[in-house]
Amino acid sequence: MLKYTDEEHGLTINEIRDKLLEYEISAERKSLYEDMKDLEVLGFSIESYSEGRNTKYHVVNKPFEIAETKLLVDAIQSSKFITERKSRQLIKKLMENVSDFEAAQLNRQVVVSGRIKAMNESIYYNVDEIHSAISHNKTIEFEYLKWDLNKKLVPRKEGKYEVSPWALTWDNENYYLVAYDSEAGKIKHYRVDKMRSISMTEKSREGRDIFEKFDMAAYTKESFGMYGGEETTVILRFKDHLVGVMIDRFGTDIPIHPSDREGFSETRVQVAVSEQFFGWIFGLGSDVEIVEPKDIRQNFKKTLDELKGGYDN
Repeated sequence: MLKYTDEEHGLTINEIRDKLLEYEISAERKSLYEDMKDLEVLGFSIESYSEGRNTKYHVVNKPFEIAETKLLVDAIQSSKFITERKSRQLIKKLMENVSDFEAAQLNRQVVVSGRIKAMNESIYYNVDEIHSAISHNKTIEFEYLKWDLNKKLVPRKEGKYEVSPWALTWDNENYYLVAYDSEAGKIKHYRVDKMRSISMTEKSREGRDIFEKFDMAAYTKESFGMYGGEETTVILRFKDHLVGVMIDRFGTDIPIHPSDREGFSETRVQVAVSEQFFGWIFGLGSDVEIVEPKDIRQNFKKTLDELKGGYDN
């Protein structure tokens, strides 16, 4: 019934009998009516409707509506951390929750090839290992990788990292581990798809008191795509038409007030100042300006001068 019926398609009793015969199951009409009642008890809502002289039956409460399934398919397709192979596997499993007619609709919209996808299939096992360590209150060890010029992932340093895992977050289309580094005495984050050879230790996690006061939403917002940098309060002056950009980036709680320049407004936000932050400012052109602190403003100017110098020859 899940496979062959939906909101717009049903089966007559005779058609249900024929479908069952394909599975080498014989059934009498009377027993099928009883089976319908049993399915209702199990939580499947089956309704009948007339189509000409025929009475047809269909399931009306599937695990996912077609719109929900399409939404999940879109999320899988657009996710960079899910590999192309795993994307196809997940979408195939989702299609098992819809009828053949609905699956045909999904097939027409499924396009995975050509998208920028993760290459590390082990990310799923990494996530499972991290969750296991969190549930057992243990630290983990792992190699942390980086790309070299030969397009190979190689360890960032000799030996392994050891941290206390506290949470996983999905930001900027990537999965990140948020953990406490006892050696550095602070919270750090790591791209899960660049972690290798994760193993749970016998050591108990540290940093509970710090993480209990930790604001994940603020941390993610301030880190600009999870790139590091010193957290600083900055004042930004921006053209009024960019108010939506500011709210999208920093949230609705930011203060916004008129600037002394006509057509401009200002806001005070806390950010992780880094080259990525400067890159975001640069991408908005002359419509955005760092007002304060003066040293951050000068550092941005210095970065622009260095960039310009690279194109002088």
